[in-house]
Amino acid sequence: MVGMIVFLSCGQGSQQERRMKEEIDSLQHKLDNTYKPGFGEFMSGIQMHHAKLWFAGKYKNWALADFEVNEIKESLDDLQQFAADRPEVKSIPMIMPAMDSITYAIQQKDSLLFKSSFILLTNTCNNCHQATQHGFNVVTIPVALPVVNQDFKPVQ
Repeated sequence: MVGMIVFLSCGQGSQQERRMKEEIDSLQHKLDNTYKPGFGEFMSGIQMHHAKLWFAGKYKNWALADFEVNEIKESLDDLQQFAADRPEVKSIPMIMPAMDSITYAIQQKDSLLFKSSFILLTNTCNNCHQATQHGFNVVTIPVALPVVNQDFKPVQ
């Protein structure tokens, strides 16, 4: 009787293991085919937030500037999480002092400090691009609104 129970248990275990392996394989297939933004998509998002940050600060819309700088920080965090296999990710920490500087300028609502911090941020972006063999991608201070359907002036 004990032998029969062991025999049946082994048979069920083997069948259960097969079902579990099939489920794992199915989940792995789904995971492998799930959309994951590429490095360029993250950088394009950062570029848009960089431009919007400039105009928010230019118009002293400190709430919007704070929002945009936090969007950049979130994108940098996402890069470190979702593109950790890219060698460029190792250079992300070099931007943090510039991010801290502009965050402080926004908190102080200091237009002059904002401008100098934004220049530092922009130059740091370009230094990072140089360091990661992407020097052909030059970031500048925006000269035109990045979007035409947003008012960058603060709400009164």
